Amino acid sequence: MQIASISAKPPKMTQLITYQTFDARDPKHIHALTILWNEACGPNLQISERFVRYNVQPNKGGAQAGQLAFAGEQPLGFVLASTLQGEPAVRSPGLGWIDALAVSPDRQRQGVGSALLAWAEQWLVEQGCHGCTVGASLRPFAPGVPLELATMPFFVNHGYVENGIVCDMAADLSVYRQPATLREIDGAVRPARRADEPALIDFLQREFPGRWRYECETFVRTAQARFSDYMLLWTDRGVDGFCVLTFEDSHQPIERFYPYQLPRPWGQLGSVGVSADRRGRGYGAALVDAGLRRLHDNGVNGCIIDWLVIADFYARFGFIIHREYRQMHKQLA
Repeated sequence: MQIASISAKPPKMTQLITYQTFDARDPKHIHALTILWNEACGPNLQISERFVRYNVQPNKGGAQAGQLAFAGEQPLGFVLASTLQGEPAVRSPGLGWIDALAVSPDRQRQGVGSALLAWAEQWLVEQGCHGCTVGASLRPFAPGVPLELATMPFFVNHGYVENGIVCDMAADLSVYRQPATLREIDGAVRPARRADEPALIDFLQREFPGRWRYECETFVRTAQARFSDYMLLWTDRGVDGFCVLTFEDSHQPIERFYPYQLPRPWGQLGSVGVSADRRGRGYGAALVDAGLRRLHDNGVNGCIIDWLVIADFYARFGFIIHREYRQMHKQLA
């Protein structure tokens, strides 16, 4: 997720702190979230107002709420939390997310972050949640607590426990070459067309009925989304695999992957999946290679593959670990 360096200490401010309910339709609130995040997280994790507007759009079956802390007219911090109902294959209805939490650096260690987090946890309890995770929500600011922010102690002090590390990997595609170990497959990979939607949805419902199916259904309902950002693996029986690409002009903001330390133009590859009975035959590698070659052929240099648990597979394509995140969970009262 996205958190400032904050810890629980008694407030030292003399000016009265007030709290406002976050309103995703209010440009001032969008601006305040953007500024607070950027002040707290630094240049390598910058976000834009477009990023924030994208991440606070409603999701089917989802609910999101937030609070902003102010001293007079000056925003001090914010928190966002969310839930998902009616999609147990995606998320248990008893588990929620702390989507984002940030406090202005000059207001940290004064109890603001603790108050915002307590409010978010109480809201989740009122939605029927008995547990929550930091980050990794439906429109994530990050898949966990970025290690570079060193804010894990704050969450530990508030009852959160570690639940593993995930990473982003990166490479410069200007020098991309196909791995020598790449095998030929009895299939073909190409960009998706709108007419492929039924076959893709059928494949995902069969093989990946959880989050990837849900995200694709959200994607196809979005008028501005470019369907060819999906790459499909076709065999004699239809769609047997997919991956998703992000370009700088994609509907999904590229800055969601924090590529700023990489050479532009930027791109992203993610959500690579192959039918269970076709794995181990080189299909996954063929999908990744086709996606990377398409990014390369479209001028992409700096490329992120995000939210990974196992890095070895992508190292063969020239990728190295770029950023790590600590996943954290808490049982709520």
